[in-house]
Amino acid sequence: MATAAATSASEPEAESKAGPKADGEEDEVKAARTRRKVLSRAVAAATYKTMGPGWDQQEEGVSESDGDEYAMASSAESSPGEYEWEYDEEEEKNQLEIERLEEQLSINVYDYNCHVDLIRLLRLEGELTKVRMARQKMSEIFPLTEELWLEWLHDEISMAQDGLDREHVYDLFEKAVKDYICPNIWLEYGQYSVGGIGQKGGLEKVRSVFERALSSVGLHMTKGLALWEAYREFESAIVEAARLEKVHSLFRRQLAIPLYDMEATFAEYEEWSEDPVPESVIQNYNKALQQLEKYKPYEEALLQAEAPRLSEYQAYIDFEMKIGDPARIQLIFERALVENCLVPDLWIRYSQYLDRQLKVKDLVLSVHNRAVRNCPWTVALWSRYLLAMERHGVDHQVISVTFEKALNAGFIQATDYVEIWQAYLDYLRRRVDFKQDSSKELEELRAAFTRALEYLKQEVEERFNESGDPSCVIMQNWARIEARLCNNMQKARELWDSIMTRGNAKYANMWLEYYNLERAHGDTQHCRKALHRAVQCTSDYPEHVCEVLLTMERTEGSLEDWDIAVQKTETRLARVNEQRMKAAEKEAALVQQEEEKAEQRKRARAEKKALKKKKKTRGPEKRGADEDDEKEWGDDEEEQPSKRRRVENSIPAAGETQNVEVAAGPAGKCATVDVEPPSKQKEKAASLKRDMPKVLHDSSKDSITVFVSNLPYSMQEPDVKLRPVFEACGEVVQIRPIFSNRGDFRGYCYVEFKEEKSALQALEMDRKSIEGRPMFVSPCVDKSKNPDFKVFRYSTSLEKHKLFISGLPFSCTKEELEEICKAHGTVKDLRLVTNRAGKPKGLAYVEYENESQASQAVMKMDGMTIKENVIKVAISNPPQRKVPEKPETRKAAGGPMLLPQTYGARGKGRTQLSLLPRALQRPSAAAPQAENGPAAAPAVASPAATEAPKMSNADFAKLFLKK
Repeated sequence: MATAAATSASEPEAESKAGPKADGEEDEVKAARTRRKVLSRAVAAATYKTMGPGWDQQEEGVSESDGDEYAMASSAESSPGEYEWEYDEEEEKNQLEIERLEEQLSINVYDYNCHVDLIRLLRLEGELTKVRMARQKMSEIFPLTEELWLEWLHDEISMAQDGLDREHVYDLFEKAVKDYICPNIWLEYGQYSVGGIGQKGGLEKVRSVFERALSSVGLHMTKGLALWEAYREFESAIVEAARLEKVHSLFRRQLAIPLYDMEATFAEYEEWSEDPVPESVIQNYNKALQQLEKYKPYEEALLQAEAPRLSEYQAYIDFEMKIGDPARIQLIFERALVENCLVPDLWIRYSQYLDRQLKVKDLVLSVHNRAVRNCPWTVALWSRYLLAMERHGVDHQVISVTFEKALNAGFIQATDYVEIWQAYLDYLRRRVDFKQDSSKELEELRAAFTRALEYLKQEVEERFNESGDPSCVIMQNWARIEARLCNNMQKARELWDSIMTRGNAKYANMWLEYYNLERAHGDTQHCRKALHRAVQCTSDYPEHVCEVLLTMERTEGSLEDWDIAVQKTETRLARVNEQRMKAAEKEAALVQQEEEKAEQRKRARAEKKALKKKKKTRGPEKRGADEDDEKEWGDDEEEQPSKRRRVENSIPAAGETQNVEVAAGPAGKCATVDVEPPSKQKEKAASLKRDMPKVLHDSSKDSITVFVSNLPYSMQEPDVKLRPVFEACGEVVQIRPIFSNRGDFRGYCYVEFKEEKSALQALEMDRKSIEGRPMFVSPCVDKSKNPDFKVFRYSTSLEKHKLFISGLPFSCTKEELEEICKAHGTVKDLRLVTNRAGKPKGLAYVEYENESQASQAVMKMDGMTIKENVIKVAISNPPQRKVPEKPETRKAAGGPMLLPQTYGARGKGRTQLSLLPRALQRPSAAAPQAENGPAAAPAVASPAATEAPKMSNADFAKLFLKK
């Protein structure tokens, strides 16, 4: 370090020697610089082609100035023209890419990666002026990372020639240390300032930089040591009387702080000091060692983990918050943000701590400013920034400029713009003195409300194709301010008229809000007028609005007012009931039409089945004619899976007697198969049906029972195979598999536990693979008593931290996709969507730790190619599920009650139609004439009323054939 300091200290002498040149030499210097630029570009281009785009001069140990010297040395052997044929094509390609990036930035200046790529290409091409401008433009929008700042600083240091250039580099260092707390940048700053010690005030400048560096990152347990050592060695290299005391002071200050390698520092102090170490220093040193032991587990966790180490930093922050040292809390937040600068929740927590605890204006506003520059898409950070600026008395003009920046930040949804406008309008409202009839602040507030409404209508709705404020919340707030604070009910009424004309007149709650405002600040006449309009317009809850109108007239109105109100409410409710009845009849007609179509399909299948049976009984001599008839009746129709499964499962087991004869043909293959006659098959099926025990379900044990479905039909002894699977959740009392009449396993069963917590734990085994199929585990609920019950484990609303990926190759595994997604953040959960057989559907849901990581992943992964498949990535926002209406919503006043379509926990089954033939349905008794209005339609027969004797499939077929 002393050597470095001495070398840096000699820099001013070299600069003074190579300082101002004679006027006659200026043209020669310019020409030399031009030649050096061309040669450096040639060398850089050739190196780029050889090493690839990942090559960096700094990583190879070669500075930019060294590259210039190498280019000038190589010019003695060859001229730049010899290289042109090698790099002209690459240079032209780079220039086209530069133009494309510049055009892209002119469209979207907030494209971070575009800025980085442009700077890299300009630096590669040797466009030093353009590089400086591009970096300056990017630093105004985004805080730069440590790597970008060090690269910029190294370039500027290599080009610095005089005192003005040095001041420019100092300004860059000041900007760099404000973006992030980076020990390496502070160390570079200190070492560079040592080079200017020969200038006026140079010594004070160096000490000032080092002191600020120690106050900023001197507590850094792993990287703070380098700063302390650099400062001490600088002081040791200075020859002055007070240097010994200064070095003593630095040793003692350092030993009082818990840092790594403290023991080595203490030994060095003992060796350096001529006097024994004071007792007070030893006590502070021992105390710091004890603190170091407390911090070591957290530091070691950071060293062992991989970037970005968010969970480790959060645990470290929690520990520091308990101790309560503000300096250390601030440092650990800053360390965490260096690697997690795109995590809005971390910025929110940091700024919240500063707002509530430290409350230091410069520090608080600096952190808020950096937060919105790192995560400009997060509206919560902008809102907090505006509140902090107001809290610390920032000038109104500055707050207004900040708000304009927020509008241009590019939020990801329409509601974010409503939120930022609300925050700004609240601020403007707090500036107004409403005791005055009119003021500049009040006019500004009204103008801001007007502009907000125009902005949301023109800018937001055009961009998102939806309104961010469908309930007109901003307009409602404006109306309340005009009514309550400005006593301007006329303006408030105009605003509410606008609210109602924007599609809100059909909602009862909007009319009641207006009614309450009139009750508080208006008059009875306008209240009555509002309720009369509400009765005519409301479509969701007209009964409620009618009740409010009648209540008001009962307490305040005259007899005439009461009569008018009663007449209007009765007329309106009658019209509403009529509309509901028509809607119910239309829906009933659609249901009946669907049932008739389904009945026709069933009749066709029954006729086809009867023809097949007829063909079998007629014998092989008429097989050819029967085959023609079968084709005539549509033999191309696919066989139902359930029927196919029955055939497969009806093969007798080994050892079972079969009355089957196989005749060998010429090639040894089966020629004919003689099966039992249908009468014996029916007798056998009947005996099997009689022998199968009935599985009774006790509904009182639903809380300790789960329903398991989608199991393989070929599973032998399901109760034996499933018991060890579910015993992992708790003691299993009984497993009741369900079999068909033939004794075949039907793929589902009931699992009864001893305790309720075991059943709840078993629900987590949903979709576990059993013999190659995903097993469905659902709560045991009687669907007839709970028709609206559904089991769906995943959210169906907008989740900003979760991605929906489509277009995946079917061969893509969960591990492969997780490896791709890990590059953009911490993956909390990943789910590949499969069908009921466990086969992938090319879809996946990926849950990240926060919404910022998800948004970054969308930008990076959308359009990515995986195994020749181009995938699509979007924020998870599933379409609304169609929920069947409740019975009470279908029943009109005095109208029929329609049976709802209820689906099970897994959605629709193969059919939602009644399996009972119409010929067997018993007509219900005629409904009596309604007291008011037309008679009710006949009610649909209940299952109890239509119970019929059990019939076989053959009986059903005969019944259909008679029609």
